Amino acid sequence: MYSSNMQLHHVGIACENITKSLPCVKKVYDVASVSGIIFDKEQNTSLCLIKTKNGIALELISGITVNRLIKKGISYYHICFTVKDIFAEIERLKDAGAILVSSPKPAILFKNKLVAFLYTHLGLIELLEET
Repeated sequence: MYSSNMQLHHVGIACENITKSLPCVKKVYDVASVSGIIFDKEQNTSLCLIKTKNGIALELISGITVNRLIKKGISYYHICFTVKDIFAEIERLKDAGAILVSSPKPAILFKNKLVAFLYTHLGLIELLEET
């Protein structure tokens, strides 16, 4: 039986250059706020969080981690969910057939809350632990 407390947090979008991608995002979405661009050494990527006026959150990601996707013309990278217990949710998803790609580690963009990545048959999922 399915039982999870996963709540949608954001959609991750791969891009070659965040600074060049921001104007395109602002043309498409009604942007309410944009975080600064930061480099996360744990993830080896540059990141920027965008929130729209209707509550959608987008994370722009650039760097080594997403270069393969960019070269293939793929911009969708992952969907992120907040969870109360990241370790329990990882086990639940693994039991459902997911593969742990990146073990829990602090994410600077989210005030060092733990994040983990799992690959499912529907694509990559990021889990962000609530505190």
